[in-house]
Amino acid sequence: MSRHDPEVGVGVAPENDAQAYPPIDDYAFIGDGHSGALVSRRGAIDWCCLPRLDAGSAFGRLLDWNRGGHCTLTPADPEVEVSRAYLEDTMVLETTFRGPTGEARLIDVFTLADLAAAGDDRGQPYHQLLRVVVGTRGHLRFTVEVQARFDYGSVKPWLRLHGRGVWSAIGGNDAIVVATNLPLAIVDRHDLCGSVTVHAGERARLSLTAYRPEVLDPTPPPQADAKELDRRLDATVEAWRAWAATTRSTAPLGADTRRSALVLKSLINPFTGAMAAAATTSLPEAMGGSRNWDYRFSWIRDSQFAVRSLAELGCTTEADAFRRFIQRSAAGSADDLQIMYGLGGERRLTEEILPLEGYRHSTPVRIGNAAARQLQLDVYGELLDLSWRWHRRGRSPDDDYWRFLEQLVDTAAERWHLPDRGLWELRGTPRHFVHSKAMCWVALDRGIRLAEECQRRAPLTRWRRTRDRIHRSIHDHGVDRARGCFVQAYGGTDVDAALLLLPTVDFVTFDDPLMVATVAAIEEDLTVDGLIRRYRNDDALEGTEGTFIACTFWLAERLARQGHLGTARSAFDRAAATANDVGLYTEEYDSKHRQPIGNYPQALTHLSHITAAVAMAQTRDPHGLIDR
Repeated sequence: MSRHDPEVGVGVAPENDAQAYPPIDDYAFIGDGHSGALVSRRGAIDWCCLPRLDAGSAFGRLLDWNRGGHCTLTPADPEVEVSRAYLEDTMVLETTFRGPTGEARLIDVFTLADLAAAGDDRGQPYHQLLRVVVGTRGHLRFTVEVQARFDYGSVKPWLRLHGRGVWSAIGGNDAIVVATNLPLAIVDRHDLCGSVTVHAGERARLSLTAYRPEVLDPTPPPQADAKELDRRLDATVEAWRAWAATTRSTAPLGADTRRSALVLKSLINPFTGAMAAAATTSLPEAMGGSRNWDYRFSWIRDSQFAVRSLAELGCTTEADAFRRFIQRSAAGSADDLQIMYGLGGERRLTEEILPLEGYRHSTPVRIGNAAARQLQLDVYGELLDLSWRWHRRGRSPDDDYWRFLEQLVDTAAERWHLPDRGLWELRGTPRHFVHSKAMCWVALDRGIRLAEECQRRAPLTRWRRTRDRIHRSIHDHGVDRARGCFVQAYGGTDVDAALLLLPTVDFVTFDDPLMVATVAAIEEDLTVDGLIRRYRNDDALEGTEGTFIACTFWLAERLARQGHLGTARSAFDRAAATANDVGLYTEEYDSKHRQPIGNYPQALTHLSHITAAVAMAQTRDPHGLIDR
């Protein structure tokens, strides 16, 4: 039985009925690195952005049930039993419906291009969402509704029939072609609706392909026939499994950890190398509140986590592509460095509010992100540490890039004493965050190491003097003497989960007494029902947020590196338990209501899941199975 009202999957929800929205973890995610969609247990696609993850939604009732649009393929019988899983080692979703009259499987996938012909994973994408119903026993009746609403629900499509089973839907600069053997008809001018009974051995196919509108004028290109659609499905399964096999051969991954790697792969744009922080915008950090942000961009600091996590699994191609994207997008003037970029390297990420009701009436609904223009001092250290890690892997900076890195080190040396917004992008008064200053120390330290090992000319005496000054400043002003631990910001006594990252960049060792005390303080002050919050102090935003799942994985990794394997395993298992039935993580978890919250699926959480699993395995047995 579905976990929410069986009628939610179709039709129009009552006005102002927040419960019409399924829980966030009711959705599974499918993607191909270009596009992405969320599929509910009842077979409703309530969020889909084409042709890119950061494009305006074509189906978006996740953020406005009545206006956003959806693509639903669901059993007519509301009492069917539902189960689902990804096909092994793929991002191909299979949902099984079992009713009194029969059983059928719904397969949802973004088909992957012919990678063999391209010679790599950057073949021209199909931009195709394929839905296939396969009858397996008896017969089952399905209802179908394709309600496209472009540009976040603001544009209803112009529908045209171009031949049997082929329609175009055009609105503004968006367009899709709907091709199917399902008996659909235009309803209310803008929607395609119908129903079909699928018997054992039969297949019903629904293909939605994104095009530029001018390509469809006057007629769309020829559409793939049933045989070709089945071939694309099989080829996509094979392509995903071939990629997963590379991670299996380089790291002994368990299925759960391998799932995180597959999710990350589906969030990485094959053309640009950018990794989206999440596939959604404005899913709330507090239900009904205003902590709603657009995460469909690529953050510099995520490059650090991505390179560390993916490289651990042998995914050096993806890690290097992300590294090059960040370097390419950021290169130029260090004074003009942003903390995030669009998935194509875009710099203008203007934040605006949409007139939508929001998920379960959580407003405002935002697109764009004003944090792109914040001063966040840690980015200098992230970029220098990124370059250092890749130098150690045999990829040293060339002359042009060294000049940029030298600018970054000098800028960090000039700005380290300034207050900033910190890792968590706080929108209140800037503060002297310990983590930010430590990352400026990293920028100086890695610049010095690179200059020495690569025999580059640099003002090493001045850099060493500044590096040592930052180190003294943090120990003089960023330590709570009474507790013997680091603090969130100068002048305060609160701790912050960002402090858990200090040993990963060698600012302190894992077993340094200050770090041991900091971990203990974070456990004591920030634990809520076994999970870790980011911080407890006022952040100048309305309401409160949930626990931050990535931070709990960070805690597990630190405990493991300190040799506390039992408590590390407990923390790891608590964080891992927040995943839904198909292994997907959100950003946060609401312990009070026992529900995942925030944008979804969240790359940082999946990255942290991988690094924690690696730490658990390496500290238990360097050759052991990473079993989570």
